[in-house]
Amino acid sequence: MAKPIITLNGLKIVIMLGMLVIILTGIRFAVEIVVPFILALFIAVILNPVVQCMVRWRIPRVLAVTLLIAFIILLAVLLLASLGTSLNELGRTVPQYRTSLIVPLQNIELALHRLGIQVSVDQLSKFIDPNAAMLLVTRFLTQLSNAMSSVFLLLLTVVFMLLEVPQLPTKLQQLMSRPVEGMAAIQRAINSVTHYLVLKTAISLVTGLVAWGMLALLDVRFAFIWGMVAFALNYIPNIGSILAAIPPILQVLVFGGIYDALLVMAGYLAINMLFGNILEPRIMGRGLGLSTLVVFLSLIFWGWLLGPVGMLLSVPLTIIVKIALEHSVGGKGIAVLLSDLSKP
Repeated sequence: MAKPIITLNGLKIVIMLGMLVIILTGIRFAVEIVVPFILALFIAVILNPVVQCMVRWRIPRVLAVTLLIAFIILLAVLLLASLGTSLNELGRTVPQYRTSLIVPLQNIELALHRLGIQVSVDQLSKFIDPNAAMLLVTRFLTQLSNAMSSVFLLLLTVVFMLLEVPQLPTKLQQLMSRPVEGMAAIQRAINSVTHYLVLKTAISLVTGLVAWGMLALLDVRFAFIWGMVAFALNYIPNIGSILAAIPPILQVLVFGGIYDALLVMAGYLAINMLFGNILEPRIMGRGLGLSTLVVFLSLIFWGWLLGPVGMLLSVPLTIIVKIALEHSVGGKGIAVLLSDLSKP
């Protein structure tokens, strides 16, 4: 009886999969170190075009980086002060939500009774707990803040990365066996990620400001918090804008009624249609080359691997992986699977 023979290609695939499992396991164990480094890297990618612009204005690079970081620190302090005040106020008003929920729950109870479903208000209140929602938001903010717990170290890393940019191409060329092809791939990855992050940051900022203005115009409490949430969650593809709309809509539904909630929902739909479906695709262009399914699956994968930061940076991380696969011997087939062949 002939024994099964493992082909060389099959052995290579098994070894590569084993190495991939080891690498992913190592990243999961070292996530507290990896996440701040990735954050610093992408912050440096976003800020580098600004630094280069200042250098073209004949400002020394060291001074340009110093001024930019100082401005970011000042802006962060002002934003955190405003956000902290709003969060404290939100925390004090959370107990009021349970009392305000009684009337809507009673209406829901009557509607369910008409359908033959026997449910009490006490049972419904167990499923709709504002404290649980607040705890969920707190956990998300805690996980995000843990990734940035060493803010000084993070900013210091960003500073050194920005200062290292002019010498980096020469160093990388000396490490590569094929410098021309390797530098072309790296430059393409940097251009794609910079293009995505800079435009996504600008669009997210405008989205957050418009959401804040819309909620403030409708006299919705904690409009600043929900504007910040809209800005942050807009980085998450596909579902970020939907998640950002849920808390303010529920808040208005409890305190203002169905009509006000529908008005806020219409405002968020208009913002999502304008920025998410019209403006963003037109500004971003079609250069990312990732299929919609891959974007959604990357959101799940990077969120599992790196937590909330991985969800926020899922698209640029996937772009880097795709470009790296395109320039590897055995990865071109996988890169094709990640691509959106319907777009030129």
